[in-house]
Amino acid sequence: MLSMIGLIGGLALLIILTMRGMNLLVVAPLCALFVAVLSGMPLFPQLAGEGEVNLIGNYMAGFSGFVAAWFLMFLLGAIFGKVMEDSGAADSVSKWVVTKLGMKKAVLAIVVACAILTYGGVSLFVVAFSVYPMALSLFKQADLPRRFIPAALAFGSVTFTMTSAGSPEIQNWIPIEFLGTSPYAGWEVSLIVAVFMAVFGYWWLKKMITKAASTGERFEAREDDPKVLEKELPNPIAGLIPLVVVLIISFIFHDSLEQSALIVALLGGVIATYLLNRKFFTDFWAAVSGGTLGALIAIGNTAAVVGFGGVAKAVPAFDTAVNAMTNIPGSPLIGGAIAVSVIAGMTGSASGGQAIALPILAPHYMDLGVNPDALHRTVAISSGALDSLPHNGYVVTTVRAICGETHKAAYGAVGALTVIVPLLGLALAIILFSFGLGI
Repeated sequence: MLSMIGLIGGLALLIILTMRGMNLLVVAPLCALFVAVLSGMPLFPQLAGEGEVNLIGNYMAGFSGFVAAWFLMFLLGAIFGKVMEDSGAADSVSKWVVTKLGMKKAVLAIVVACAILTYGGVSLFVVAFSVYPMALSLFKQADLPRRFIPAALAFGSVTFTMTSAGSPEIQNWIPIEFLGTSPYAGWEVSLIVAVFMAVFGYWWLKKMITKAASTGERFEAREDDPKVLEKELPNPIAGLIPLVVVLIISFIFHDSLEQSALIVALLGGVIATYLLNRKFFTDFWAAVSGGTLGALIAIGNTAAVVGFGGVAKAVPAFDTAVNAMTNIPGSPLIGGAIAVSVIAGMTGSASGGQAIALPILAPHYMDLGVNPDALHRTVAISSGALDSLPHNGYVVTTVRAICGETHKAAYGAVGALTVIVPLLGLALAIILFSFGLGI
């Protein structure tokens, strides 16, 4: 009983402290300590028997294991995003989309710009930073309530693109190691689900904005609003080509190199960006350094939460919870989806939730004969649902740091589009797989 209180209390504490803006590198170990103490776990290796669980050992095993497995992907992904940003390639693609769709479809233009950049492998955070100034300008010209900008950015980035088949985002690649699949696993179902989420989510976003505007909400300018910099940008084609290079290389090498194909693909994207847009760089090596720092922060925060999960999954209450979720009657895909989604919600990280859940769930479900492609796609989609609760790092950064909004004003729309819409997409995916589609 105390162990369950510790597990639930530790999660609640993690959410509360993160919502208050505390650093995850500090918060996660503190919350892990809370879980360990209430579960009677020894705090130091010296206080435990050889091979027995302990707070320091389990926390650092989770932390370092995640860094060892994913550092190069985070590093190259962040560098690719920064060189796309510094060269103006990301802005060029975004402005091209906006120009083609026009002012009357301002919200759609923002969503599409984010989707193209995200599916091309640009870091979610870089996409938000890159598209926000243009989103602000469009919302101002269209006189739309600015509190919906975070929802538009998040919807285009973390719903129908991040976890879809073929996406070079890390959330689509983690299952490969545990299931022996490819990034295109379950692509038929993935395509249907992505179209559903895109169409339904856009309709809902427009409905929320229209309703707010009809009650008198208008755009409110602020003194510190960023200006869209008027500098010479590359040709949009030169901005799109590196995104295509990432997708093509990952497709060519995914069978032979598996996860490592993403390293080659992102490196190819960096090289292509430099070769095609080198005269537009403000400072290439400064962009590389900025990407490196961003990668360290991103993987550090995620690994900190994975470390918390490393402690959480070693306490008795965790086994009880996982057993309950994996023995849910009906399709095994339902149990897997619930388990991954709940753990991703606990950790506030889709990638962290997968890294914690899959080593436990994959062998169990593979032994039951579950189709690995179906499990891969179900796990990927489910990880992108409850991970977007208010304490998620991307949500906090986008709502507060980038858009300057409060959770009270902006999170309702963000939560609707990044939690509820993916959950509906997940339900659709399970139904389609249950009827044998894509298997």
